[in-house]
Amino acid sequence: MKALRILGIVLGVALALVAAGLGTLYALFDGERIKGELTRVVMEQKQRKLDIAGPLELSVWPSVGIKLGRLTLSEPGGKAEFLALDSARVEVAVMPLLSRQVKVQRIEVNGLKATLVKHKDGTLNIADLTGGAGDKPAPAKKSAAEVGAGDTAGAPLQIDIAGIKIANAQLTWRDEKSRETTTLSNLDFGSGRVQADSGRQTLSVDALSLAAKGKTGADSFELMLDVPRLNIAPEKSSGETLNLTAKLAGSGRELVAKLVLSGVEGNAKALRIGKLALDLDAKAGESVLKARLDSPVAADIAAQTVALEKLAGSIDLANPQMPMKQLKLPLSGSLRADLAKQSAALDLGTRFDESNIALKLKVAKFAPLALGFDLDIDTLNVDKYLPPKVAEEKAAAAKTAAQGKPAAEDKLDFSALKGPEVTGALRIGRLQVAKLKLARLDAKIRLAGGRLDVAPLTMDLYEGSTSGSLFLNAAGNQLGLKQNLVGVSINPLLKDLADKDLLEGRGNVALDVTSRGDSVTALKKALGGTASLSLKDGAIKGINLAQTMRDIKGKLGSLKGKAEDTTQKAKAGDKTDFSELTASLKIANGVARNDDLAMKSPFLRLSGAGDIDIGGGRMDYLARATLVNTSTGQGGKEADKVKGLTVPVRITGPFDALAYKPELGDLAADMAKAKLEERAGAITGKGDSKAKDKLKGLFGR
Repeated sequence: MKALRILGIVLGVALALVAAGLGTLYALFDGERIKGELTRVVMEQKQRKLDIAGPLELSVWPSVGIKLGRLTLSEPGGKAEFLALDSARVEVAVMPLLSRQVKVQRIEVNGLKATLVKHKDGTLNIADLTGGAGDKPAPAKKSAAEVGAGDTAGAPLQIDIAGIKIANAQLTWRDEKSRETTTLSNLDFGSGRVQADSGRQTLSVDALSLAAKGKTGADSFELMLDVPRLNIAPEKSSGETLNLTAKLAGSGRELVAKLVLSGVEGNAKALRIGKLALDLDAKAGESVLKARLDSPVAADIAAQTVALEKLAGSIDLANPQMPMKQLKLPLSGSLRADLAKQSAALDLGTRFDESNIALKLKVAKFAPLALGFDLDIDTLNVDKYLPPKVAEEKAAAAKTAAQGKPAAEDKLDFSALKGPEVTGALRIGRLQVAKLKLARLDAKIRLAGGRLDVAPLTMDLYEGSTSGSLFLNAAGNQLGLKQNLVGVSINPLLKDLADKDLLEGRGNVALDVTSRGDSVTALKKALGGTASLSLKDGAIKGINLAQTMRDIKGKLGSLKGKAEDTTQKAKAGDKTDFSELTASLKIANGVARNDDLAMKSPFLRLSGAGDIDIGGGRMDYLARATLVNTSTGQGGKEADKVKGLTVPVRITGPFDALAYKPELGDLAADMAKAKLEERAGAITGKGDSKAKDKLKGLFGR
């Protein structure tokens, strides 16, 4: 009993001393003096103005607590406001402090507002607060005796917080160089008990939650995070299901993303997630996208590697303008990333309509991005998945053309080529794009320094094949194309490529052209380079030269020394057959010049020269046709009367409305001159036999 009495006396004295100490602390507490001292120190050391509007309130039992009201902190120099809060309260239990345990009963912050600014020189407006404003002298090293003499700075610190609540906060990020601003408002953060031990390197959090709304540019977003429980320890870490939801809304588009992590466990060396599930629900205009992806996750913390070995999911895309209305892609594959080496590899497979698609991606470096890929596709009909042109757009285009106004064009911008470095290979078994039908496409691709090179580029097309290269350059919106087409059927190629029915035949085409411009029209007008054509067993569509030459006899025979030129429009059913046709072109400023046209057939010879204005979509060409054989074939006996005569034919007009005009004026004058010579020769008996032959045929004498 005596011992208990002594123990009671000791505890009573201890409590009395603690109570006396707390009473003294409360009595000596001078809130105004502390506010003034804090304001002075902050201004002297950081050149920032600290303003605490309300009183500092102190509570001492059963916890030491400080409550303050309105507070503001300025930017350096005391000008613009950097940080503000409406009120804050912190309460710390007294007794655990005696054993170096920080047991916080409650942390409350209300109405916090802060603005983070990245200046044009790359520095942040909080550099002086985080120690980035200048170098500080390194602290002097302590001797072993000093360390052993009661230095407890390295002793483990234990933190126990009963609850945290941050309400109605707002954070703003502003980049002065890019002039971009992101605002996070209505931010509410809360948690249950939070425990940490620096010695054991453990952390435990209960009921962690975060909710925020924000705005970046013209888009608004929402974030919601919920973690029921999280335990982190060197030996074993675990967590209950983590739920993260993000919503984004902008002009005509919406996105909802949900991330769920379940079965989280691991230790200081490794982490495993039983299932990572990502769901996306997006809408842009009339397009609706739904996607799901899930996989187990394995991470080696020491090696800094992450692996998603069994990726599985699907993508659903719907748009009423698409011919099939809805498209569904199943996904399967794997993903591995090595954060230490800044590398990653993705293998992904899917089934796209009637085609199997296999994609392999390799990232050699994250920043700047260095990406390699290998893409293999069985069959792809791009036209099948593009929305058809709206009737109203066609009508508007026709009206604009009728008024003689240039149609509005979308601008071409190759700036997206700048930045990343990409190399890869593309193979497609069968491809249809913009009506062009290709097969066995094989391309090697390299993107670097804003320039895209596709070389070599080979494929089969229209009963033949082609090989060559292609490049696009963001500097000046440049492009270049080199291709050698061999054994190609030219008529279906022209129909699908340009919707033109001008030429038939099969043979070779060589192209070596470059251009630059911010629209298709500008590219056509700036086109330069060379081209050549060699065809066999074909026809020129729209005119029957044999019939035209047959008509010449009647026209010249009915005129007396004079003939008028007659223009005829191209006719769909007319054509001039040939056994061989060759031509070469020199192209400058969108105009192709030809001087060596040579066309042969059993009955005709055709030569010519002129300009093809690719930029303007027009032609001005003079062809010279000579009938060399007429026993059968085009023209028959009627054409015998103009056999050996060369007739010039002017081809002019826009590509879709070409006109053919035999130039008979000079020819008639020549024939009249020849007739006079014949008559003079008849008088003298020295007539030209060739002139006689021509006149017999032309004038029926």
